[in-house]
Amino acid sequence: MLNKNEKIKPLDKKVWLSSPTMHGDELKYMTEAFKTNWMSTVGENINKVEEEVAKITGSKNAVGLASGTSTLHLAIKLAGVKRGDRVFCSSMTFSASANSICYEGAEPIFIDSEYDTWNMDPKALEKAFEIYPDTKYVLLVHLYGTPAKLDEIIDICNKNNAILIEDAAESFGATYKGKETGTFGLYNAISFNGNKIITGSSGGMLLTDSKKAAEKARKWSTQSRENAPWYQHEEVGYNYRMSNVIAGVVRGQIPYLKEHIRQKKEIYYRYKEGLKGLPISMNPFDEKNSEPNYWLSCMIIDKDYMSKEVRGDFDYLYKSEKGKSSPHEILDAIASINAEGRPIWKPMHKQPIFRNNDFINRYGKAKALTNAYIRGGFVDDRDDLPEDICSDIFKRGLCLPSDNKMAEEEQDKIIEVIRACFE
Repeated sequence: MLNKNEKIKPLDKKVWLSSPTMHGDELKYMTEAFKTNWMSTVGENINKVEEEVAKITGSKNAVGLASGTSTLHLAIKLAGVKRGDRVFCSSMTFSASANSICYEGAEPIFIDSEYDTWNMDPKALEKAFEIYPDTKYVLLVHLYGTPAKLDEIIDICNKNNAILIEDAAESFGATYKGKETGTFGLYNAISFNGNKIITGSSGGMLLTDSKKAAEKARKWSTQSRENAPWYQHEEVGYNYRMSNVIAGVVRGQIPYLKEHIRQKKEIYYRYKEGLKGLPISMNPFDEKNSEPNYWLSCMIIDKDYMSKEVRGDFDYLYKSEKGKSSPHEILDAIASINAEGRPIWKPMHKQPIFRNNDFINRYGKAKALTNAYIRGGFVDDRDDLPEDICSDIFKRGLCLPSDNKMAEEEQDKIIEVIRACFE
């Protein structure tokens, strides 16, 4: 058995966190766009991708856009969010979720996570509506491809006459009670970024059952040009439409969605089996009601087995302790053998840019955080703050190498390195 002081031979080639897996069909459709000279934001590839994604998800309308972020922005705009409005938003997410709210001049109010799925806590959402009963928008993120507690959250939204917007950027192909994520909200977004389960190198897709909303999104995404012989504009528009070339990549990827999910699922369960007996848990999900797409396999260290670690804005420091470990000790060990992991998303309410935004957990509105505490890294250790679940997950968790081209032998070596960190 290896221990922390033993050198482990690096892998022969880099194992990435989650890189594109290409099959060849992508090049065929890109070449088709080139040969037919449809290189801009119209063409057969876009039409086919919209049709196929709508069919897979069961959404009545799908609109191909330039990125997941631009898709979120138009979803926010379609919902009617305007300057000065409040939007309840998952705190544990990528910054695009919050940024899309800010684009419309609205204020994100960040909602804590729960431990069962790491997603938005329904109890915290209920508390948020008690504090701000006039709020009419909820932006829900399905973290790392795991569906949130949709029944509870939809019920809360309905009781408060609030519009649900799904950020399903990471969860394309995941289902809740047999229904695809990205189809529960009124306006929803998925992403085809380079590291997603299906990639176009970039790109996103707006999903909605409203034909009128889909038509509006297409108009907005092409600079809001009116139906006139010249360029006539009556409202602000955006250069957000998906290109026919990017759509060719997505079109070539889509037939492999189920295969990619199967491969990611196998990676998740190999980690779960290989790390058995260690004081860790894998990222959880509701096994009765949901099926993730297993985009990223993550783990969290048990509280009693966390060695000392502190994070600043740009750096970190940890102490190696016998029988214990910390996220960055494990990430450094993984990196030393030529594999890529990363920390869990840093919660939005801990980001300097959002230091003045409210954060609400199941106990109510947490006290404002000072800049010193944000930089210090141990916000959730303060005695005067209620329990902050998403900060605890960030503190103890990490994302493991989850590339679906990773060989079993390579994953076995990564598992061996992780086990050695607890020696």
